[in-house]
Amino acid sequence: MKISMIKELLEADVVCGEELLGNHVYSACGSDMMSDVLAFVKDQAVLLTGLVNSQVIRTAEMMDMVCIVLVRSKLPTPEMIELAKESGIVLLSSKKRMYDACGILYTNGLVGNKLKS
Repeated sequence: MKISMIKELLEADVVCGEELLGNHVYSACGSDMMSDVLAFVKDQAVLLTGLVNSQVIRTAEMMDMVCIVLVRSKLPTPEMIELAKESGIVLLSSKKRMYDACGILYTNGLVGNKLKS
């Protein structure tokens, strides 16, 4: 699924990375616990979270994620925006709650991924 489709489906605003909206993601992970995200298989994926700190960007970068959606109208810190720009990660903000956002993406064909064994 293209990141531009995620933006549309979740009625999200682009915080940074607008030039990367044509990139694809192949799976999604929704969590506010970065330790759970680290258990996720590395892949070009999107992370949905309500957590707003620089660790979100660092974790996404380690896991080769290309897009982060901040749910519940959360807005990133300036440090998060700068790190996302440096890492080439698209940063979106949506008013949707995480449960709804994950459900919308899932019903439109974006699947979850396996956990590391």
